[in-house]
Amino acid sequence: MIINRINNNRDLKKLNYKEKIELTNEIRKYLVETISKTGGHLASNLGVVELTIALESVFDLPKDKIIWDVGHQSYVHKIINGRREKVKKIRQFGHISGFPKTKESDTDCFNTGHSSTSISAALGMAIARDIKKEDYNIIAVIGDGALTGGMALEALNHVGSIKKKMIIILNDNEMSISKNISGMNELLTNLRLKKRYRKSNNKLKKIISSVPLIGQYLTYIIKKIKKTLKQLFIPGMYFEEIGLKYIGPIDGHNIEELEAIFKKAKNIDEPVLIHVITKKGKGYKFAEESPEQYHGVSPFNIDTGVVPSNNKTYSEVFGNKLCELAKENKKIVAITAAMKDGTGLSRFSEMFKERFYDVGIAEQHALTLAAGIAKNGMIPVVSIYSSFYQRGFDQVIHDICTQNLHVVMCVDRAGCVGSDGETHQGLFDLSFFKIIPNIVILAPKNFKELELMLEYAIKIKKPIVIRYPRGGEKKNHFTTTPIKFATLEKLKDGKDISIIAIGNMVSRAMDVATILEKQNIMCDVINIRFLKPIDETAILESIKKTKKIITIEDNTIIGGLSSSIKELIVNNNLNNIKIKSYAYPDKFIEHGTVDELEKKYKLDIQSIINDINKEVNHE
Repeated sequence: MIINRINNNRDLKKLNYKEKIELTNEIRKYLVETISKTGGHLASNLGVVELTIALESVFDLPKDKIIWDVGHQSYVHKIINGRREKVKKIRQFGHISGFPKTKESDTDCFNTGHSSTSISAALGMAIARDIKKEDYNIIAVIGDGALTGGMALEALNHVGSIKKKMIIILNDNEMSISKNISGMNELLTNLRLKKRYRKSNNKLKKIISSVPLIGQYLTYIIKKIKKTLKQLFIPGMYFEEIGLKYIGPIDGHNIEELEAIFKKAKNIDEPVLIHVITKKGKGYKFAEESPEQYHGVSPFNIDTGVVPSNNKTYSEVFGNKLCELAKENKKIVAITAAMKDGTGLSRFSEMFKERFYDVGIAEQHALTLAAGIAKNGMIPVVSIYSSFYQRGFDQVIHDICTQNLHVVMCVDRAGCVGSDGETHQGLFDLSFFKIIPNIVILAPKNFKELELMLEYAIKIKKPIVIRYPRGGEKKNHFTTTPIKFATLEKLKDGKDISIIAIGNMVSRAMDVATILEKQNIMCDVINIRFLKPIDETAILESIKKTKKIITIEDNTIIGGLSSSIKELIVNNNLNNIKIKSYAYPDKFIEHGTVDELEKKYKLDIQSIINDINKEVNHE
């Protein structure tokens, strides 16, 4: 097989076009077979096979630099560049990442994971290259979905103004995670008509040139009005007008055509944007038909395309409850940022079309949009993944919280998310939200509590955050009491240790307390519910009683629950208090299953019990 002969892009350059076409088939088969077992990003990688082969046939890695925006489509690049066998365990604990990582290979020149960053990074590298008087090519590969992100548009504007030599590949497959809905998508739709424009324009020139006596004069007039004609087919000529040389659209599945264009682009000493049309999921029927389902997919059956159904998820519970509330309350508006399906809002978008807004990959805009909606008397509910809320931090402060606006911010994928790794772990939201004045922070221990918190959030007229994990609830062994402002929930009474936990980790606290009870160690178990404002009176009462505290949270150790309890102890001048905190360390957490990562960082039940027993025996 040809794929077995490819260990770097130099091997790729030795192939003829016929062999490269055969290689595309082998790579697609390899991807489907592998990802059906491991899970991962399938549709996006199937769509860029020819594009990747053409890029790496023309350019010289690692001297030339290719920056993959987001990077979830870099599996083909990894297969070509020495990681073919390693891809069989991609995204698994201790193995290679599903995103570009400079520590894996010198052909990965920049770490990515979030959208819309590639053009900025590429321009920065081009500036440094020119200052150092070096000579190599820099290529940013960005999808049309990522181009809806404000950062990408800011970068394009800068590229056009300073005109550094670089190449931008616009991989246009009409998809981000969910189908694109934006003005930029409309622009790209019109750009796809450019070939039609060229054919029509050339035909018109030939006809008019043949007219006796005045033909040549009319042709001259046509040249003068060429820009006007273009405006009819390509409104705004956006890319060229901001200073980029636009080439395209190009068939993204024609290797020969792609290589020819890339070779020409190498010799242009100004920024070039090459518009490439690809089909997401190409080569695997089920992914072609439902690319959003196979964007990030769990292991599946190759023959049927069936992905085993998971148990109910927090996202699903959130979406269903919001629909229920929106039937009764006409003021509720739902907002998301290119993740309607992932956040559980698909049903809402169908039931309440006039009250649903998917703004594309534009988290900053989503939050200020919500502020405007709230300012005018409606109740916006914004659902975004935890790691993507990082991108709208200023908007939460400046536009929502300074005005104390009633915006409900639902933080999906909070805590450890597992296989997507360091760029996607939701381990900072408790910390960065907590420092903002006027904000209320809640975290449910189970599905029922999420529903109660959402009901509560719709009523309380303040900026409010509800954060919940990816997937389903942990073992549910509690009843749930009504939500009261800044009031915790005591789940168990004890005299020896106070175990204080938040959200997903409340179940862990109960498991620990149950085991310790068998050792005659009796625990207070506290579901804190509100990280901000914290229930100081009830917590202090428990601390003074036991003088031994354990905190458990799926957040970084800095700035979250642990910090809040320690601040409370110091601020109240409590002495002789022992506290042990279980949280993720002050570092970026790699990929792996949640269970593997909890065990590594000693957040699992057994590690906590072992620690406590050591302390008890030491005493």
